[in-house]
Amino acid sequence: MDLPLELPITPMLAKAIASVPAADSVDGGLTYEPKWDGFRCIVLKDGDEVELASRGSKPLTRYFPELVEAVREQLPDKCALDGEVVVRAGEKGSARLNFEALSQRIHPAESRVRKLAEETPAEIIFFDALVVDGESLLDRPFAERRRALEGALRSVGAPFHLTRVTDDPEIAQDWFSRFEGAGLDGVVAKAKLSPYQPGKRSMLKIKHTRTADAVLLGYRIHKSGNGVGSLLLGLYDDEGNLRNVGGIVSFTAKRRLELIDELAPLVVRDDEGDEVRGETDRSRFSSNKDVSFVRLRPERVVEVKFDQLEGHRFRHGVGFLRWRPDRDPESCLMSQVDRAPAYDLDDVLTTVD
Repeated sequence: MDLPLELPITPMLAKAIASVPAADSVDGGLTYEPKWDGFRCIVLKDGDEVELASRGSKPLTRYFPELVEAVREQLPDKCALDGEVVVRAGEKGSARLNFEALSQRIHPAESRVRKLAEETPAEIIFFDALVVDGESLLDRPFAERRRALEGALRSVGAPFHLTRVTDDPEIAQDWFSRFEGAGLDGVVAKAKLSPYQPGKRSMLKIKHTRTADAVLLGYRIHKSGNGVGSLLLGLYDDEGNLRNVGGIVSFTAKRRLELIDELAPLVVRDDEGDEVRGETDRSRFSSNKDVSFVRLRPERVVEVKFDQLEGHRFRHGVGFLRWRPDRDPESCLMSQVDRAPAYDLDDVLTTVD
């Protein structure tokens, strides 16, 4: 592929901050965008040659044939555009992003890939341009790259979209609150004068954070073989079933070992005194991994921080806040977890504030 880029290229990243920053907090000012929740993707096109480059080491190209075909048909030759691959769910008027359906698109079987491309077609939301018409824009300020992106997308249609932008932090704050109901992640702020910096956290992201009390179900041993690698959490549904909703990871080596002793009294044991183990559901991501865990009696409650509860699962890994000895496990109900009011995805993509 003959593009004025050093390939493979890592997308520019963002660092988390607590709130929407003032527009004049950096030289030249900030531009704000909605933060999409999908697979980060740099679309590379050189004539008929197309690659959907992911943030990781494995391209997304083979998993989204419908996008590859649309890139060939609609995007200008010799371009590199930065965006997010998403899948939507729901009827018109109540659509939202569906990360679970998007994750299912990563499948090893070619027949399954083709079937899912028809059943759950993907879209791309574009928000930056690295190359347009064979010219590198990496050293250009974002304001110029945005104008180039608008020009490159002027005559394209579905499945491609141009993300909206604003210079007004009050509008950005409104987006932060309103668009979460359509499955979005928050807001991104970009310096208007900043060049494109691959792999560097030169953007700012403001993400949703909530707290919830959940029941401790079990733990997995760390991949090193020493200590607790993750804690498994549950919430009670409307029928009184305790459902696995996700887990807590990222403990220090010292804390991993402490948790083994701390949780020992809760370990479920068989008649021989051995630990009783369970298994979580396997997926294409865990087909070769050990998904077993040590079962714990559901007697301990933990307060966690999270961003979204999507369906019956926490969308991302959750963070440990504190034990809640004052809470009854049976009071940890899925129905009581705070969720954003529903908002139609089409309004995010088409409505102008």
